[in-house]
Amino acid sequence: MKQQISPLKKTFLYAFLFIGVIISVFPFYWMFVGATNPSGEIFKVPPNFLPGDYGWENFKNLNENIGIIRVMGNSLFITLTFTAISAIVCTAAGYAFAKFQFKGRNVIFFMLLVAIMIPYHVTLIPLFEIFGSVGWLNTFQAVILPQVAYPFAIFLMRQNMQSIPDSLLEAARVDGAGEFHIFFRIVLPVMRPALAAVAIFLFMFQWNNFIWPLVVLQSQEMYTLPVALSSLVGMSRIDYGQVMMGTTLSTLPIMIFFLLLQKQFISGILGGSVKE
Repeated sequence: MKQQISPLKKTFLYAFLFIGVIISVFPFYWMFVGATNPSGEIFKVPPNFLPGDYGWENFKNLNENIGIIRVMGNSLFITLTFTAISAIVCTAAGYAFAKFQFKGRNVIFFMLLVAIMIPYHVTLIPLFEIFGSVGWLNTFQAVILPQVAYPFAIFLMRQNMQSIPDSLLEAARVDGAGEFHIFFRIVLPVMRPALAAVAIFLFMFQWNNFIWPLVVLQSQEMYTLPVALSSLVGMSRIDYGQVMMGTTLSTLPIMIFFLLLQKQFISGILGGSVKE
């Protein structure tokens, strides 16, 4: 029988969840409040918890200082291009590791796992020298290409690919389907929940990527959003209203991207928890 929760326990549970929601949401609300108030109001004592009418001024000042519209365009182009290319590459690599037998597969996969453990910062100097030698410094492709074959995403897709029955793939081959047809028409539709989770992870990684764009991009016209926002903090007088506005704008694409893919993402999580 289904255990009934007493009204008192239910009240405490809802109260605990409500407090958790407030704690989680409040930083985002305070960020929005700061984005709509001048810098002096943010540090006012007692603090002002209501949105102000200074948001447009903060946006205009932010655009004058760092060109926020151009910077967000750069970040969106780089992030969406990276996510699309990397998702296909990592899915194909995960499929190869999971469903193909080839010489050295285990050794290569072990090297992939080792690559996950290598600190990202160790690769900065070699990557800089490589892209400098081919004349790709201060270009979008220099930001996009280094992490296209993202080790963790390949590992995640490989683990999910192992759930596909080999008999399904063999039946498709018997019917005359080629490997590309099997991958794009059979494997990818089945892997949509896992692919959505990987896409969200890749989007967040590239959107928040700071160190490598800071190293390789050398002109303000090419800056991504994290690099441009960091220049505000280095000023002699920090306008926290502008910083809050820039931070608010930087969180919107991540929230929108997650909301667009949340159905697939949640179904992937629930699907992995159910056994046939």
